Amino acid sequence: MYEVLRDEIRNARVPGGTQLKAAHLAERLGVSITPVREALRRLEKDRLVSYQSHRGATVIDLSDEALLEFYNVRAVVEGLGARLAAARITPGQLAELRSLHGQMVADAAERRLVGLGELSRRLHLAIADIGGPAFLGQHAHAIRDSHPVPAAASLWLDAEQAEAHLAEHARLLDALEAGEGEAAERIMIAHVRASGAYRVGGPVGD
Repeated sequence: MYEVLRDEIRNARVPGGTQLKAAHLAERLGVSITPVREALRRLEKDRLVSYQSHRGATVIDLSDEALLEFYNVRAVVEGLGARLAAARITPGQLAELRSLHGQMVADAAERRLVGLGELSRRLHLAIADIGGPAFLGQHAHAIRDSHPVPAAASLWLDAEQAEAHLAEHARLLDALEAGEGEAAERIMIAHVRASGAYRVGGPVGD
């Protein structure tokens, strides 16, 4: 039950601001109300839902200030991941990242933009996992999961933004290949913060 609801929220099938009525959820999912209430309590601990008097559980919809904080935290963690990855990345891992980037470039060229957001997420998290396989990668995943952005609501749907971000990814991969940790960290931080600025200034995000 918890996993089902968490997946629906993370993939924005249940968008921010949605009220979650335990009785309605139990009926929709064909279960008793007890596991639904337990799932909602766990989702509150994950900061995916909040409780308000007389309203019950509501899927959290971040304010602009909170969104900027989210992207700044991402920038710090993923930037450190890139810095550490530059010192430990293997040829095989680099080849996998370049293959993923190549897929994104090909999709963008064919205007297959909808899936680019998820591919970008995979690339970012793969770099964090390479840089910090013991702890940092797990934190990067948890931060991303705390505020899901659906593939259908991504800055990658903007062809001009997609082209600019792909160029940044290419620079990042070149820095990783060269073992230039400081450059990789700098590129990643600027890249993520730019996504946050776009998210606050526009209707969508990375």
